[in-house]
Amino acid sequence: MMNILENSRLKVVTDSLGAQLMEIKSTKGADYIWNGDTRYWNGRAPNLFPYVGRLTEQSYILNGVKRNMGIHGFARQSEFTVTARTDSSITYTMSENESTLECYPYYFIFHIMYVLTGNKLEIRNSVENRDKETMYFGLGGHPGFHVPISHDLEKGLKFEDYYLEFDRASMPTLVGISDDCFVSGHDVSMPLEQDRIIRLKHSLFDIDAIILKNMPPSVVLKSDLSSEAVTVSYPDMKYLGIWHKPRTDAPFVCIEPWTSLPSRKGVVEDFACQSDLIRLSPGAVYHNTWSIETVD
Repeated sequence: MMNILENSRLKVVTDSLGAQLMEIKSTKGADYIWNGDTRYWNGRAPNLFPYVGRLTEQSYILNGVKRNMGIHGFARQSEFTVTARTDSSITYTMSENESTLECYPYYFIFHIMYVLTGNKLEIRNSVENRDKETMYFGLGGHPGFHVPISHDLEKGLKFEDYYLEFDRASMPTLVGISDDCFVSGHDVSMPLEQDRIIRLKHSLFDIDAIILKNMPPSVVLKSDLSSEAVTVSYPDMKYLGIWHKPRTDAPFVCIEPWTSLPSRKGVVEDFACQSDLIRLSPGAVYHNTWSIETVD
């Protein structure tokens, strides 16, 4: 079921399937979120939980038992229930069920709350551990953005006219990733243009995602030829994935804030030993907020 939040600046559409963000459109007509064109990628902005990325053999170990889970976990394919609603916010909720318990043996409550204020959309995640054991998980966002943004496409701008600019100078670490998208362990420094900028070009994604750590907590998708821009801020996230469909001319880019990384290549991870997973004690609640802010 689709649900709408709207104010004088933006219209936001979300879907109860996966609690996925489907649209962000400005009242001036700019269209920001990728449209799910199946020629390139049928997603729009899936929510990743309780794992981010791929698991070796689509498997992991918990308490000595090997279990199976698909890429990016199960939340993106789960039906959420709307549990709260105001003029400026909507809260989606899912909890364990027969299907999730087969692959992830925890009792939990997962809330995703969208809060619209002016031209800013906050995505507030919370996870409650209702189990008797420590709960291990990762979560993240996977929003895709039109490049060019809709109005800019009409102006004749192209993908290569855009860049990503971090909010301060830095030299992030490029996480080493194998050709099949597992962590390789071969991290390197990633110098940025003017210590802040990554210029977009399709060949950046010939292998797959660029995954960064030790990066600033905010990045802007922009072009010097346009006033339209999108800022993604992720102060609670350790990692940032940047992606589009590899070896294509896909007219979008995903800016993905993550709390954790995929599994190591060739290693079926023991969740109790994967150091970047969140560890949540019985009865505890974890909170995490990131945001999308538009300029038009």
